[in-house]
Amino acid sequence: MPADRLLNTVLQYYQDVHDAAKTDQIIGTTTHLLTQLSNPLNLGVLTSQLLTAPAIWHRNDGSKTAVRIIGIYHTAAVRVRENEIEGVKRKGPSEGGGLRCEEWTRAVVKGADERSRRWQHLLVLTGVLMGMEGQDRQSLSRGLRNTLEQAVVMAANLALEGNVEDGPAAAVSIITALNFAFPILSEFHRAQINCNALLPIAIWAITGEEGFCDAQFLKAVSRDTTLQPGHIFSWPERSASCQLLRDMDKQPLMTNMGPLSKLAAFAVQNATDTPVVLQAQDALLVFTARVLDAWQKNRFSEIDPAFEGSHLSPETAQTTWPLLWQVFRKLMFGTTAVLQAIVARGLLDPHMLMHGMAPSVASKSLQILRNMFFISNRNGNSAFQVYTFAYMTSLDVLSRDGPATEAFLREIRPADAILNPSAHLHMTLDLFYLNVAEHLPLTLSTDACELLIVKPAISYLSQEGAMSPSMTEIFESAHSAILSVLSCPQHSALTIKITPFYIVKVFDSFPQHISPRQFRVAFKTVMEIVSPPFPIAAIEPHMSETLLDMLRTNTITASKTLLPTKPDTVSQALEETQEEPLSEQSALVMTLIDSLPFLPLPLVEEWLAITAQAMNEIEDPRLKLPVKKRFWDILVNGEMDVERSTIGVAWWGTKGGRELVLFGGAPEPPLMSGALGGDTSSRL
Repeated sequence: MPADRLLNTVLQYYQDVHDAAKTDQIIGTTTHLLTQLSNPLNLGVLTSQLLTAPAIWHRNDGSKTAVRIIGIYHTAAVRVRENEIEGVKRKGPSEGGGLRCEEWTRAVVKGADERSRRWQHLLVLTGVLMGMEGQDRQSLSRGLRNTLEQAVVMAANLALEGNVEDGPAAAVSIITALNFAFPILSEFHRAQINCNALLPIAIWAITGEEGFCDAQFLKAVSRDTTLQPGHIFSWPERSASCQLLRDMDKQPLMTNMGPLSKLAAFAVQNATDTPVVLQAQDALLVFTARVLDAWQKNRFSEIDPAFEGSHLSPETAQTTWPLLWQVFRKLMFGTTAVLQAIVARGLLDPHMLMHGMAPSVASKSLQILRNMFFISNRNGNSAFQVYTFAYMTSLDVLSRDGPATEAFLREIRPADAILNPSAHLHMTLDLFYLNVAEHLPLTLSTDACELLIVKPAISYLSQEGAMSPSMTEIFESAHSAILSVLSCPQHSALTIKITPFYIVKVFDSFPQHISPRQFRVAFKTVMEIVSPPFPIAAIEPHMSETLLDMLRTNTITASKTLLPTKPDTVSQALEETQEEPLSEQSALVMTLIDSLPFLPLPLVEEWLAITAQAMNEIEDPRLKLPVKKRFWDILVNGEMDVERSTIGVAWWGTKGGRELVLFGGAPEPPLMSGALGGDTSSRL
């Protein structure tokens, strides 16, 4: 059928509503016509009619309609460009309508007239820009490209001004179009986008119906999850909630969540109205709180990752469970990207740096990260720079304000009634609390440190019996939190109070619950804290020697059996998979050696000898060798200061140190050849 006749037929079809198959056929024919029409006026008419056609717009399916319109013009533009290139190669007329790219572009753009809305114009302009200039095609002259980009930005800004009147369809169309056009726009044209108006609908697109549905999908998952005999959870693949997740994950904005989060982050950075940015943060806080609340009500939140294999049905473990975590990861990455932009802006925006405002922004950011911690704490999901920046920067800003820090910890502190909870989610939130608290003791008063850090941490240090990997992680975090408090000189009174108790807990935990590396770090840190120049050394001058006596006593009764190699969390992160062979006894002696640089000067020589004697009590040469290497290393590598090194040199050279370390004791005194041996007592 000739193109002109086909145009009349399509225009007639535009006026009625059809079923899905017929609508798709009309869309295909429209794309074909856009490449075949040779009259620019007809191209304008086709575009103008398309943007008001009931056949196209009757289906209220949000971003799918927007993508459909963009796709029509993107595909048509690509074909027009290909036809022009083929015509140049053949040195003849172009195929299709015969129009060149610039003529075609101008004709189509003229069809976006006053009969349709600005957000509809934006879809057409975006499709043309993508088809002509996307993927570095460079089909248009520099002047026309600049004009087209300016038209995209102008249409977007005008559409943003009227999006409330136009409704959700307009908002989602604007976001969809800008999401596709943004990578193609120049920096100059990006800077002209009205980010004050863009940011609220970008956040809505991420969290609302076209995005993560305000966490409503989790409620659907809960309804379809059943508990089978043997405490097995089943979530069938054929359930309505599983299909809901699949459909949601196929939504255009969900498929492009990475670019969408970058667009929202750009709006955060370039919005001129600070309250709009603060409202965006509040919206993320509300959204993530809903996610956490819905997950807390879901039975799956009770499962420790280490035991998933025994608590999930085979169908759930292989099909539906991975689908759920794919959505969770997308949620966390998208939210964190926007949050990082908010945190970064908070460092530069004078309105966000005002007194009282900066700690508020930081505490809300940490609340958002806490709400998502059940996702980020799993499988290394938080191991990316954007997350680390948002987390550490928020901690740094919050720690500058003591009252705000204390208020934040009181707000998220686990209630005493649920300390040591059985549900995995509660343990995860406690882990986040301890990880945060570890960074904040310098800001808090001594009483606040005891109440908000020491007390919750000690409850986890009192664990007995076997530990799951998750419990081991929180146990390690509790140790770190205690040590961070002990390391603060202003909390000396609290240090004196809890150090004996803490050291007993450290000994009780080794080697069942903490690795040799962790034991050495904990004891070494405490030794440093109770030794000069820390003020506690003047208040309790005998504490360091008392701790060493405890350690030496334990080396006598410690097991000499080789310890199994179980890298702790830090060792695994550092990929320290090949550790030196250690027994409980040799690990304790290693700890004695680690403590030598912190001893008061009068004790150095005595404890060098005691440590050497303890080393010689190790019978297995394979276990003794790394201890001896460590002893030599600490004497020569500069860990001890000048005064202690001087004492060590004298002990090694003239006071029997060399003989103790190398030969296990003082050698027999030298005798002159022919001298009498044995009993030389007088017979008189």
